[in-house]
Amino acid sequence: MRVLNNRQEIADAAGTELGVSAWITIEQERIDLFADATGDRQWIHIDPERAVDGPFGATVAHGYLTLSMLPFLGAQVYAFAGDVARVNYGLNTVRFVAPVRVDSRIRDRVKVLEVRDIAKGQQVTLQHTVEIEGGDRPACVAEAVVLLMDNEGPSA
Repeated sequence: MRVLNNRQEIADAAGTELGVSAWITIEQERIDLFADATGDRQWIHIDPERAVDGPFGATVAHGYLTLSMLPFLGAQVYAFAGDVARVNYGLNTVRFVAPVRVDSRIRDRVKVLEVRDIAKGQQVTLQHTVEIEGGDRPACVAEAVVLLMDNEGPSA
């Protein structure tokens, strides 16, 4: 795991790859739990018997399930040290390039695209590329924006 210890190290990381997470298997149980949590119970996700004859030959993870794995996978790759508030600011782009079939293994490759100073800290844009083991295309490519806000309390 790469730890970025201060504002200068974070700024210097712009344009660099931070690393790659470990592989994690996306099992049917995880897909089913995500379906229950979100109410997205489409058969391509939760009906293994029907999905065999579907477009992917098996059940597939929800795209948003794959996206929701970024905090877990990203935490294996990098950390921002120090007493700063880390706030998810949003996503610039998200593309679900290839389906994640049940029992596939995925991992996250993280790159710092841009670092900008803001009034209370830094804005960091990270590119997450979720790879599928043995696949020729990624499952997901997302640009996530994180605000690192100095811990100085509320402004007047």
